[in-house]
Amino acid sequence: MAQEKILVVEDDKDIVRLLKYNLEKEGYRVVVASDGESGLAAARKERPDLLILDVMVPKLDGFEILKIVRRESRLPVLMLTARKQEVDRVLGLELGADDYVVKPFGVRELLARVKALLRRSGPAEASAALLRCGGLEMDVERYEVRARGKAVELTTKEFEFLKILLQAGGRALSRDQILEKVWGYDRSMDIDTRTVDQHVARLREKLGPEAPRVATVKNVGYRIKPE
Repeated sequence: MAQEKILVVEDDKDIVRLLKYNLEKEGYRVVVASDGESGLAAARKERPDLLILDVMVPKLDGFEILKIVRRESRLPVLMLTARKQEVDRVLGLELGADDYVVKPFGVRELLARVKALLRRSGPAEASAALLRCGGLEMDVERYEVRARGKAVELTTKEFEFLKILLQAGGRALSRDQILEKVWGYDRSMDIDTRTVDQHVARLREKLGPEAPRVATVKNVGYRIKPE
């Protein structure tokens, strides 16, 4: 059974009960906060393995919490939102969220996303600890990325995405392959392939002069452009 600790920041008592019951049923340890200020304090004190964060919580909203958490850690963040506008989901991803679920959500889908996030944020693989391509360098064990010698701060998903491209050695990966490897995607999870494109756009911004190495392969997906 799972032993990871999950922090839920949510002010809707019914949703809290639903999440707590189903997460604990799966073996997770659950900590709950009902507002943004106490949620941020809990994130710092409890050091959870995953944060489930509602966008519209009182005192300090989810986007503000996310910005602060991202400055302090690489804690995986799954955002909950009742908003259906794409701009809100994009904003969460741009601020560093690893995934999002729109309310109302299915319990099976949410649990699948939780498991995928925890799996992908686990200990780095021991093999191929140092990956290089041109001016890009990734130390998998230290969780560090440099572009032409300059440190690059990436979210968990951005790091995993860049890692699989580097490991592919120039081979093209389809969006479905990327979703499967990075998000743990399967048919039970309704993940839009545009999620990949949104992460690519942010990753390119962060890589600066090395951005062109993340090349688009028309009608397929992406690859790392070798020397």
